[in-house]
Amino acid sequence: MFSQLADRFDSLFRNLRGLGKITDDNIQHTVRDIRRALLEADVNYKVARDFIERVKERSEGTKVIKSVKPGELFIKIIRDELITLLGEKPVQLEFGKSKPAVILLAGLQGSGKTTTAAKLGNLLKKSGKSVMLVAADVYRPAAIKQLQILGKQIDIPVYSENSKKPVDICKNAVKKAKSEKIDIVILDSAGRLHVDNEMMSEIKEIAIITNPDETLFVVDSMTGQDAVNSALAFSEVLDITVTILTKLDGDARGGAAISITEVIGKPIKFVGVSEKMDGLEQFEPQRIIDRLLGFGDVVSLVEKTQSVMDEKEAAKLEKKFRKNDFDLEDFKIQLRQLEKMGPMEQVLGMMPGMNRKALKGLKIDDRQLTWTEAIINSMTPWERQNPHAINGSRRKRIALGSGRSVQQVNQLLKQFAQMKKMMKNMGKMKIPGLSKMSANSINLMGNN
Repeated sequence: MFSQLADRFDSLFRNLRGLGKITDDNIQHTVRDIRRALLEADVNYKVARDFIERVKERSEGTKVIKSVKPGELFIKIIRDELITLLGEKPVQLEFGKSKPAVILLAGLQGSGKTTTAAKLGNLLKKSGKSVMLVAADVYRPAAIKQLQILGKQIDIPVYSENSKKPVDICKNAVKKAKSEKIDIVILDSAGRLHVDNEMMSEIKEIAIITNPDETLFVVDSMTGQDAVNSALAFSEVLDITVTILTKLDGDARGGAAISITEVIGKPIKFVGVSEKMDGLEQFEPQRIIDRLLGFGDVVSLVEKTQSVMDEKEAAKLEKKFRKNDFDLEDFKIQLRQLEKMGPMEQVLGMMPGMNRKALKGLKIDDRQLTWTEAIINSMTPWERQNPHAINGSRRKRIALGSGRSVQQVNQLLKQFAQMKKMMKNMGKMKIPGLSKMSANSINLMGNN
């Protein structure tokens, strides 16, 4: 996420931390580098210009506190202004008292609108709401079928018709949802390859007929300035309430995310972080910026860990850890929990102090989790409990049974032995909610 921009800020901050004082000369030099970094990330030039002016103004008027290094103070100013640029605080969806509440999704074709509709429905369902998805994209081939498949996957009903009139489909869907006392209706409107008058007239009519409580603009974060331009076009005909950025797990330069709130004056509510149905997260400006700037995101890391960690199992593992009595069977349980946490690169990126260049050098392959589990599954219960006693012939049998090489089996056993030694010295490392074994499991998988 924002890898290009993150690399530029990483380099910039290394230079800033060495500053002995803040002067007009180093302010000019720094803001010039920031401007270049933002423009290369495809941030809207007006947004970049205004941001630079705010940073410059605050820096020039700042009194350096003796207990704070000048470079660190400069970094704080940049961080605070970036958070302000993204909206400062997370926003909530607002629904009226009447049911069903209507959510209208708008955006260009290819922005991930249909998948986002299902992800949003899944998220709302988990919060205890009854949801209906509406397949109103009659122009894109297989769009209706796609939503039906996703709806079945998350056990949410999908309303569709043979009609070729999206306005009628949405109107009838809301009426049906009302009769069935459904809490929320999500309208997956049609997209186009580009903004056109026909599209705008249609989406405007849908908004008038259904009177949505929330109108969410779905935008592909990888499209940069085009995302901002399309957002402006939609905001002229629709009362957009919030924005959803998709594909942030891809090679997004970050320009859309940084520009869009400032340009259209509407906050980002959700971000798509994976193709999975639980891959929609609330947009937290402070957390996003801290990860962008290399400060880590312990809160998100802990939340992810707690969401997959079974408390009884965690207590059992913690007890074994204290006695230094855990084995490869316990490690396999940890691997399954790590798989649920999402892509390893994202998880590692949340850990504070994680060097971004070192992270790139790890060449993380999420399939390593599956391969490692296959090796452990090929062991007998005795071998999992006594990995130090696995001899050469046993290693050959394990490699053959798991479909991996003897070298990979050797590597796993060696790293597991190193991990056990390391964990004895981790008493000082305290990450609330994240067990030491989880932290070491993450590191072990990253080193493979």
